[in-house]
Amino acid sequence: MDPELEAFTHLLPRAELSDPVAARAGYARNAAAAPAPSTAGLTIEDRTVPADPEVPVRVHRPADACGAIVWLHGGGWVMGDLETDHHWAARIATASGAVVISVGYRLAPEHRFPAALDDACAVLAWAAEHAAELGADPARIAVGGHSAGANLAAAVALRTRDEQGPPIRFQLLNEPILDDRSQTWSARHFTDTPWNTTAVRAAAWGHYLGSAQATPYAAPARAEDLSGLPPAYVSTAEFDPNRDEGIAYALRLLAAGVSVELHQWPGTFHGSQAILSADVSQRQIAELSAALRRALTGSEAVR
Repeated sequence: MDPELEAFTHLLPRAELSDPVAARAGYARNAAAAPAPSTAGLTIEDRTVPADPEVPVRVHRPADACGAIVWLHGGGWVMGDLETDHHWAARIATASGAVVISVGYRLAPEHRFPAALDDACAVLAWAAEHAAELGADPARIAVGGHSAGANLAAAVALRTRDEQGPPIRFQLLNEPILDDRSQTWSARHFTDTPWNTTAVRAAAWGHYLGSAQATPYAAPARAEDLSGLPPAYVSTAEFDPNRDEGIAYALRLLAAGVSVELHQWPGTFHGSQAILSADVSQRQIAELSAALRRALTGSEAVR
């Protein structure tokens, strides 16, 4: 493991999803204790997207935006909101030059699949319709997220393709959880890694799906056809149960003719970007943001 990250592992709280209410409170405390991002140069506005039900969003708008991204937070579909995700959204908006539309989607288990996906799709449609008002080109809208949020972003891309929804320029998938079957080498061997364990994965899928059968829109790794999807940036962490399913999804996208940039970060673990003092964490955030800027400006092809 990266020495800068390893030095913090004994300080990290244990992830636990058996009690969703307690898990959310702990997640919020941890987010509040993190260093606040700079918001200089950003206009930040809380909005409500008309849907059934309405979806809260927080719009982080830099001057002279290069496009926009519908950004979906992590937290195993159970935790997280606009406040806990502010540190991600503000940093990406500043570094990428994109309007970052952070989505306060409904959480499981109170709202199981497809509630969060429905919310994400509603926000994408709203962003496309209101692109000019948001300071973005409707042809330059991406979807992205971290962990469970990356699952939702991949699912939005699949459903939007199938239903001929608004055009998606790019998908930004950071450490995605994509496969409920948990049969990859990393899922079977990284059972007790920081922040993401076998128990956490099982609880997250259980809360999200309940007794329902997983479909490709719930678990994108189950999709048989990945052709016609937007170009992608897929980032994985070495010591993460999600690692191999992210890599496999990227390779399948490539085999389906989708342009993909895949970055496997050695020495990292799930969500280790939160340790902002580590050089590798700074590089990860910078890389995500640079990939998004390239995709939205078209100044460099995504490979």
